[in-house]
Amino acid sequence: MRIFIENLTFEAILGILPQERRTPQPIRIDITIEYDYRDGDFIDYAQVAELVRETIRSERFELIEEALTQLFVRLPRTFTRIETLRIKIAKPAILPDAVVAVEDFRNFRQSLQIR
Repeated sequence: MRIFIENLTFEAILGILPQERRTPQPIRIDITIEYDYRDGDFIDYAQVAELVRETIRSERFELIEEALTQLFVRLPRTFTRIETLRIKIAKPAILPDAVVAVEDFRNFRQSLQIR
């Protein structure tokens, strides 16, 4: 199965510029999760969204890359059926004429076989 969470939008402190450290800005996140659905054992997308919001808001990351790294640790640890994970974090208001984003992908299938 594949879960899509698109345009998860909230405000948070994320960035290295002085104004980014003082004032929350809009953050937009897209997540794609592939997982092994069996016998009603599903991943609750509302819980995924809440974990992502909580992580970004509480950690107040300086770099998008740091936020991604932490999400790639926390999500598969919490939702152990995740096989692949793609996350894109965007800051739509940081530049006047562009949306800035960083995306990464991880495959956890091999580590699932080891567990």
